[in-house]
Parts: sequence; structure tokens; C-alpha cells
Amino acid sequence: MSISAFDHPYLSGLIGDNDTASWFSVDADIAAILAFESALARAEADQNIIDSAAADAIETTCRQFLPDMASLRAAVAIDGVVIPEFVRQLRDALAPEHRAFVHFGATSQDVIDTSLMIRLKPLPSRLDADLAAILQGLDHLDSTFGNNSLMAHTRMQAAIAIAVRDRVASWRAPILRHQQRLSFLTQHFPCLQFGGAAGTLDKLGDKAPKVRSALADILGLKDLPQWHNQRDIIVELCDLLAQISGSLGKIAQDICLLAQGVSEISLSGGGKSSAMPHKQNPVLAEVLVALARFNATQVSGMHHALVHEQERSGAAWTLEWMILPSMVAATAGSLRRAGELLGAIEAFGFGTSPDA
Repeated sequence: MSISAFDHPYLSGLIGDNDTASWFSVDADIAAILAFESALARAEADQNIIDSAAADAIETTCRQFLPDMASLRAAVAIDGVVIPEFVRQLRDALAPEHRAFVHFGATSQDVIDTSLMIRLKPLPSRLDADLAAILQGLDHLDSTFGNNSLMAHTRMQAAIAIAVRDRVASWRAPILRHQQRLSFLTQHFPCLQFGGAAGTLDKLGDKAPKVRSALADILGLKDLPQWHNQRDIIVELCDLLAQISGSLGKIAQDICLLAQGVSEISLSGGGKSSAMPHKQNPVLAEVLVALARFNATQVSGMHHALVHEQERSGAAWTLEWMILPSMVAATAGSLRRAGELLGAIEAFGFGTSPDA
């Protein structure tokens, strides 16, 4: 049993996404935390900030380290973050002469935010591929049914006859703009977070920029100055996620309306009813509408998380942890289901378009 529908034993079959679920698993988080600590030690050794022998020992230990999960859980309840206890355990796994060099110059937020970015590295390419697939599906509808006639509706009332191509064009345009937004986002995302205790990397002195650059390079992340308390980078991603799922929800809402009454669309594989065996419910379209509304609700919470008091906010930060994974899962699920929905359209519109 789960309190989240996205990883629920059977509800996840409707809205879940296996890839994104794996990005937010505890195993993925621990692997990313260890990748950060290992890379940090190497970057600092290369700048002669810590001993090379210590960096080698830390890298070796990180490759085989397994934390005590029960102790991590107990410590988070007190500390609010996992890193103090995690680092304590990691240090205990090292020889005494190397322990002081673990996590040197870093703070918990560096590790947690960078772990998130490491785990989200596959997201841009996943979004790009899925948006491209949606465009292919829309192009197929256009080429197959584009000349057919369709009744336009304004304010839920019949208006004038249009072509199916006109409706499909209104579905396509936002998807193209989302691709452009994604391209802009990936100029600085995913990115390293590395600022030390208060964002100044005070322990690294004038070597801080070189360490940060090397750390970003080792981890395959964009090198940006610290953004501890500047959460627009995260919120920008969530805005895009909400816009993508919203646009797919608009397509799905149109399809739901087209499928009722005098059917202007025919869908294969509709959902069954336990009481009315003649029905084929437009389940794929309905879930897309629900996911769009979910993300629209959640994105407001992410905007609340922009309000980080001073150099760090525990409250705003915790809010992100509760919201962001679900928004990523909802968007990935929306894209997957939207592709299935477009592929299920067997007939669309009537006869030929008014201009044919």
C-alpha cells in the first residue's frame, strides 16, 4: 500500500511511470549522494586541497558503501536532512586519517540538491523524445483525417464548421512551444549546487571556482554559481512540467467532448464498465485531464517554495521534496498516455472539410 497514487500497487498502472519512479527511489538517491562525495574528494585533491590518498580512499569507499537505513531514518526525524548522519557513517567506514576530508567544504544542501540534479539528468531527453512522439501522432492525425469536417464549439456551444486540421493545429502549436522552452531550460539544467555553509564556499578560498567547475564536470552537470536560496531554477522546471501536462489535458478534454453524444471521434480500447457492458469509457483522455489539473494545483506550491528566507529555508526546501517528484511523474505519465490516446483514434470528424 502507498499514500501516493504514482507508486500505488495498482493505481500506478493508470498514472505511474516506471522510469521516473526509479529516479526518486532511495537507491538512486544514495547512489547520487555517494557520487557527489566521491567527485568532491577528487576535485579537491586535484586542487591540492585534500590529500590524493584521502581522495582515493573516499572514492573506493563510496563505490562499496551501504548506509544503515534505520539510522538514517531516525536521524532525519531530528536533523531534518539525511546528510549529517550519512556523512558520519561514511566517515566511520574510512581509516581515521582520511575521515576529516569527507564532505570537506560542502553542506547538506549541496549534496541533496545535487543528488536531485544527478537523478534528473535523463529528464530533458525523455521530455524531448516524448514531445517529438506527440508531434508525430498529431501529424498522423492531420494526414489521415485533416480534411474531414468538424463542428467548432465556442463557450461550449456549436459555432461554425471547421476542418479536423484546424483543431489539430491548435493542439500542435503549444507542443512546439514546449520544445522551445525545454531547449532554453537545458542551457542551465541540470546544474550543480555547491556553495558550502552559507553559499560562499568559504573553506575553499580562491580555489572555489576551480573546484566547483571540476565537480560539475565529473558529475556531468552545468556549472552555475550557488543557488541555495534561489529556487527559480527548480520552479522554472515545474512551470514547464505544468504547461506540458496542461496542453495534453486540453487535447484530452477535447477528445472527451468529441466522444460524447453524436460521436465525432472513434477510439479503440476504451475502458470497461462493471454495470454497463455497452460502454467504452475514454479512460486515457480522462486521466490526462486529471493529471493536468493535478500539476496545475501542485505548481502553486512550488511557487511558495520560492520564498527562501535569507540563505536557506528548511520549510520551503521540505515543500519541494513533497511536490517535485509527483510533478515529474505526472508529466511523464501524461506524455506516455497522450501518445497512447492519439494512437487509439480510429476515426475523426465527418466527411470532408468545408474548404475541400
